[in-house]
Amino acid sequence: MRRPELRSDDEHHLRRVLRARTGEEIVLANGHGEYSFATVADSGISLASDSFIDPPMPERVLYLAPLKGDRSEVVVVKATELGITRVVPLCAHHLAVKFKGDAREKILSRWRRLAAEAVGQCRRTWDLVIDDPLEVTDVPSDVAVAEFGGTGSLDNVRAIAVGPEGGWAPGEWATDRTLIGLGEQVLRADTAAIAAATLLVATGPGWSRHTAGPEVR
Repeated sequence: MRRPELRSDDEHHLRRVLRARTGEEIVLANGHGEYSFATVADSGISLASDSFIDPPMPERVLYLAPLKGDRSEVVVVKATELGITRVVPLCAHHLAVKFKGDAREKILSRWRRLAAEAVGQCRRTWDLVIDDPLEVTDVPSDVAVAEFGGTGSLDNVRAIAVGPEGGWAPGEWATDRTLIGLGEQVLRADTAAIAAATLLVATGPGWSRHTAGPEVR
């Protein structure tokens, strides 16, 4: 039986964080939908099944302006858990964090590491992809924009952009953009991003739907 090789950090996570014991069954995934079962050995792991392949996840994309502190990181983790497929860092006008050069690369590296950890935690077989950053002017025209008071329809919306703490600058988006409201209260930017991610995935598989009951006369 083949013995897949674990990286040192994966070995540490398996035995120290997850506290896996010899003989315990685990799932191995490659981040592209392929997975198999394995057994924890005294040293390393052993494959216990052939490979299986999950179908691709429905494409749902969150355009996220980097936020102060660890708020962006929380959003990336929650977006992974919810089923977002891609997060696109957005270079909005009112960014409150330095997002250039080494600082930008450090932020993106941390996002990608946290996303990879969250994929394992929530048992996804498809990785969440962190794209290269985009300027607002380069965002595709079919991406909706989260905005307080927005009344646009979510029908056929597969991607939503969420702004930074300072909100969108006047005229930052073209007037023909679909504006999506996120409730009657003004939300913090991180809360707005998680709400937008939830709206994107809630029409997909696994989510309960509200159906009206019979009319009572």
